[in-house]
Amino acid sequence: MDDHISKYHVTDRELARGRNLKVAAWTAPILLTGIPAVVFLALTLIFGSTPPVAVTLFFFGVVVTTIGFIAGLAASGLFAYRLSNWTKEMREKIAADGIRAEEIEWFRHELKSNEKRALKDIGRSDLLLADAYRETLASRLTATRIVKSSKKELFLTQRRKAKLKQLKSEKADDFRSQIDNDAAKIASINEEAKLMLIEAEARLQMIEAAATRGRSLADSELALKKLSARSQTLPIALEEARMTDEIKRELEEELAHDEAGL
Repeated sequence: MDDHISKYHVTDRELARGRNLKVAAWTAPILLTGIPAVVFLALTLIFGSTPPVAVTLFFFGVVVTTIGFIAGLAASGLFAYRLSNWTKEMREKIAADGIRAEEIEWFRHELKSNEKRALKDIGRSDLLLADAYRETLASRLTATRIVKSSKKELFLTQRRKAKLKQLKSEKADDFRSQIDNDAAKIASINEEAKLMLIEAEARLQMIEAAATRGRSLADSELALKKLSARSQTLPIALEEARMTDEIKRELEEELAHDEAGL
C-alpha cells in the first residue's frame, strides 16, 4: 500500500458505542418490564396483608408493568434504529478508502451465500488460502461498491449538465466543460472498477479451485497486490471526483440564484 494513502481505522470508542447501542436495544424491554414487576411484587408481599391492598397493588403492578413493556419495545426500536444508522455510517467510513481483508466482517451481509460458504470451508483447510480469499473478497466488495457509486455519480453529473443547458450565462459553458471532464473521469473509474470486479471474481474462482486441489497460491502474490492496490486507489479517485462535482453543483445553484434575482 502506498504511504500517502491514509486508511480509516475503527476506534475503540466507536466500537464501544456500537456495543452499547446493541446492549440497550436488547435489554430495554427486559429492564422496563422486569423492574416494575419486581417492585410491585415486593410491595405486594410486604404490604399486601389484606385482600383489598393486595388487589390494588396487583392491579397497579399490571398496569405499570404493561406500560413499561410498551415503553421498552419503543426504546428497543429507537436503539435498534440508531444501531442500524451507526452500522451504515461505519461501513461507509471503512469503505471510503477501500475495504481491507480484516474488515470483511463489517460487510458480511454483502457477501454471496457461496462466498460465505467457501470462506468458511477454506478457513478450515488452509489458512494461507483463507487469507488470500479474504484479500480478494475485500477487492470484490470494494469494486462492487465503486461500480454502484460511480454509476450513481455519473447519473447525477449528467443531470447537472442538463440543468446547466437551461442557464444563460457566460460561466455556464465553463461549468459544462468542467462537468464533461468530471464525467469522463468518473466513467474511467467505473470502467476500471468493472475490470477489478471481473479480476476479483476470477481470482475467487482460482482460490476455490486451488483449495479443492489442496495447492498454495504463492505464484499469485503479484495478482493479489494488483487487486489490493486498485481497491485502495479507486475509492480515493472517486471521492476526489465526487468532491469536485459537489463544488460545481454549489456554484451552479449560486449562479442560478443570482440570475433569478436579476
